[in-house]
Amino acid sequence: MTTPRYTKLALSLPATVPFVGPEAQERAMSRPFAARLGANENIFGPSPKAIEAMTKAAPDIWMYADPESYDLRHALAEFHDVTPQNIVVGEGIDGLLGYLVRLLVEDGDTVVTSQGAYPTFNYHVAGFGGTLHTVPYRDDAEDLPALLAKAAEVDAKLVYYANPDNPMGSWSTGADIVAQLDHIPDGCVLLIDEAYIELAPEGTAAPVDINDDRVIRMRTFSKGYGMAGARVGYALGEAHFIRAFEKIRNHFGLNRAAQAGALAALQDADWLAQTQAKVAEARDTITGISEKYGLKALPSATNFVAIDCGRDGAYAKAILDGLVARGVFVRMPFVAPQNRCIRLSCGPADALALFDEALEEVLAELD
Repeated sequence: MTTPRYTKLALSLPATVPFVGPEAQERAMSRPFAARLGANENIFGPSPKAIEAMTKAAPDIWMYADPESYDLRHALAEFHDVTPQNIVVGEGIDGLLGYLVRLLVEDGDTVVTSQGAYPTFNYHVAGFGGTLHTVPYRDDAEDLPALLAKAAEVDAKLVYYANPDNPMGSWSTGADIVAQLDHIPDGCVLLIDEAYIELAPEGTAAPVDINDDRVIRMRTFSKGYGMAGARVGYALGEAHFIRAFEKIRNHFGLNRAAQAGALAALQDADWLAQTQAKVAEARDTITGISEKYGLKALPSATNFVAIDCGRDGAYAKAILDGLVARGVFVRMPFVAPQNRCIRLSCGPADALALFDEALEEVLAELD
């Protein structure tokens, strides 16, 4: 009996998944979560106009979508005051990360990221044979100067930097980022993951020259626009750099309903403003709940809040396990010292009330 002839790289990798989804946890518990607050989803949901657009697109789902995402790319270009040639659309930032790594990283190439930052990026680097170097967080924030210094030290081809950051919710000003661009080593690309940028303070987005091919920025409709399940992301970059994606991306990866929904969401500024207000209110509520129990909510520029549990990772994990057992889905950072925290998505008042009630019970049980 023969077996598939796997590549040496595939044989060397463990069978890992970046995240265990809440659905898998629900199947293991044989019951649904009462409050789904762990996946950084925008629980306030998408614009009704986006829902309507996707519903209208449903009867035509028998057709492949436009592989050029022409309407969406042109609308995004107008929104960002760039050309359509400066934008590539893909299956969320996760999909675009895979394409970027495939485009730049070969077996043995070096890549730099923060220790404990978004694990899906690391998953792609490993999958294409890259060698990952990490830099610790500084004061619970990604340290861009240290990342670029490490990139120069190891001759990295790619640096991952999220602004705002997941899992801590911290952020830098766009001006501070631009001030570091001349420290990008020759032949290296700085990837700025701006997944949460619509929820961040004014001035967080880095005003990078779109023709600067040392930098590529990625955004998504999953967070501020509330369309995580649609999987729509896009990258902004220099035109020749963006054109290189045409050689390796899945041209039919983004379905037509998702494209229609994203286009409608982009045009509904009022709904985005309402969501931003709801997220800000929820952050304040989470901060208040944390303070009530002697915990500390860290400042956040995202739709989640990291809560410092005040001890070590084992204690934070015990709190997480207690919440999950009570039907409240949350997550936590996985690298010390950030793993002293749990991470909670912003949500409506009823979901946060369930968290409040469960947290009180868990802390009483642990103490």
